[in-house]
Amino acid sequence: MCSHLSRATNSFSSVSSEKIVKTLWELRNLSPISQKTYAKKIKYLNSHTNLDNALETEKYILNLEKSTKYKSSLLLAYLHYCKANGISWTPPRIKCQSIPIVVPTEERIDKIISRCSLKYVTVFQICKHGLRPHEVSKITLRDIDLERGLLTVRTSKLGAERTIRLKTCAQENLRTHIQRKSITRLDVKLFPNADRLRDEWNHYRKRAYLNFKELELLKIRLYDLRHWFATNEYIKTRDLLHVKYVLGHKNIETTLIYVHLTQGLLNSSEEFYSATAKTIEEAQKLIETGFDYVTEMDGIKLFRKRK
Repeated sequence: MCSHLSRATNSFSSVSSEKIVKTLWELRNLSPISQKTYAKKIKYLNSHTNLDNALETEKYILNLEKSTKYKSSLLLAYLHYCKANGISWTPPRIKCQSIPIVVPTEERIDKIISRCSLKYVTVFQICKHGLRPHEVSKITLRDIDLERGLLTVRTSKLGAERTIRLKTCAQENLRTHIQRKSITRLDVKLFPNADRLRDEWNHYRKRAYLNFKELELLKIRLYDLRHWFATNEYIKTRDLLHVKYVLGHKNIETTLIYVHLTQGLLNSSEEFYSATAKTIEEAQKLIETGFDYVTEMDGIKLFRKRK
């Protein structure tokens, strides 16, 4: 049994330690993060209600002034307790209210990143490659090939592992971060855990708002960088299987969400960046960075990309 779960038994008082040990054993096949999360939630419930009384515990959870998502997580944690201790209980079904996905512009994302320290500039530039926060927190030297600009993304049961190519700016900042921190051990994680990354994003987001006075900046969540990457990658490639791979989706149905988001963006956005190319090489570089060909005038090719 994991050491952090063993230590957790010392924190429980309302029910016997034997029942807690049984519950922790029930969690043994889950990821370490899931084990720790469920142990924490069971500890919370144990301090507020009688875990051996299913109806009382259920009523307590449902009456909390919390989001439906949080309540669902408590119900799932309690279900593990019930299974481990032979308590007959069927959790109620509660409908989680989904948060509408709003795709920010790259300009606003970069305004927030511009207010960050080098360490978090590096972190958030990597997030702009479609990584989930917990995937960024798992990056080690073993996952990086700086010579070829490749990053192997390790994920959890929610996603699929993949190898992506880093943009030059992210690659160079990552190299600088490793050198400054004198990181030499291959399996040492380069960045803090996902909760810390989200807290730092919120901190720098507020700093950017105070600097630029744009209210929309306060609405951009760290996970929205993944949404931005996904929609722009689909606009650029129109290749659903490619987008599925680089996002680490296990099911194509999840990736289809971004097809609908892309259509909405194309219908609503009328602001563009424009660029010109005189040679095939220049045109190729523009296409590789997401620009679409528009027309040709006086031997000059015109391109545009939505902001």
